[in-house]
Amino acid sequence: MDCIFKDCDFSRAKIFDIALKSVHFKNCKLLGLNFDTCKPFLLSMEFDNCLLDYSSFYKLPLKDTIFKDSSLIDVDFTETDLSSAVFDNSDLSGAMFDQSNLTKADFRTSVNYIIDLANNAHKGAKFSQNGIRGLLSNFDIVIED
Repeated sequence: MDCIFKDCDFSRAKIFDIALKSVHFKNCKLLGLNFDTCKPFLLSMEFDNCLLDYSSFYKLPLKDTIFKDSSLIDVDFTETDLSSAVFDNSDLSGAMFDQSNLTKADFRTSVNYIIDLANNAHKGAKFSQNGIRGLLSNFDIVIED
């Protein structure tokens, strides 16, 4: 990554029409940011131990993006290209995935996600057995341990 932001608080910042190319956020607070107002051309970001709760990535190309040890509570990933993205040890409580491209995305070490596989591309996506509940939640079934 070319640009590193460490221990910064960008919560509620206005990031309209900016380019985020090769940007790494480490230990940052990015609460409620509308990343969807950024320029999508050559967009490339990585998040390590960040608070991204209530942010939006609506319709963004986030192929190969890494979300490591991050909180993604109530984040909007609607129509986002998350192909080959990695969600490593991250909390996805209430995160919205609708018409998203999750092809080859890796959710194996993340928790609390609910994903309707019928409404998202998911070929080759990786999940752990612990995440099965979040994939079957729309089927009104009981899963017992």
